[in-house]
Amino acid sequence: MHVDVIDPKKTAMIVVDMQNDFVASGAAMETPAARQIVPKIAEALRVCRDVGIKIIYTAHVHRRDGCDMGLFDDLHPPIANRDALVDGTPGVEIYADLTPAAGEHVIKKHRYSGFFGTDLDIILREWGVDTVIISGTTTENCCHATARDAMFRNYRVVFLSDATATYDYPDRGFGSMPAAEVHHAAIVILAASTAHVMSVDDMKNRISSHSATVAGAATH
Repeated sequence: MHVDVIDPKKTAMIVVDMQNDFVASGAAMETPAARQIVPKIAEALRVCRDVGIKIIYTAHVHRRDGCDMGLFDDLHPPIANRDALVDGTPGVEIYADLTPAAGEHVIKKHRYSGFFGTDLDIILREWGVDTVIISGTTTENCCHATARDAMFRNYRVVFLSDATATYDYPDRGFGSMPAAEVHHAAIVILAASTAHVMSVDDMKNRISSHSATVAGAATH
């Protein structure tokens, strides 16, 4: 997939799961690299807002009684123990430095993909969106799943290589992997199969002509 030009009128930026339970220091599911990319996501948000690209957030949450838990009880102990991602708690709120602006929506989801069991697709189609920009955490799980589901639904996908991040993987019988390697593997796979992977700076360059048009129109 190749995205030469990003049209602000037909593009939305999705900020995936930049919640306190993942981003805040000492959180139950802390992903330190996610905190490190906060400035890059904030930069991307400023650029998108300036040119009229719509912003939408996702937040991974579960009800305290576990009725929407599925197999996460078997996969992630902090979720199983209700130490993280419990709907209605401060941990599921968007990290303060990336707080949604007035009118920007937060989609609650119960699986990795922002599209699974949510109204994200309905909203994007109502907006006339055909291209999505993916940022957030984690690269290989929720960002990857959301990008794949977007592509399956015929959205063009821009995946921000320096505004996505993940964590170190422990040895589960096949060796461990540091976060940098997991991230690298994920973006290589996505670039080959799903998305146009690019940096925030590259994203800015691809919408610069539209920025100038918007700015010029505003002066007349």
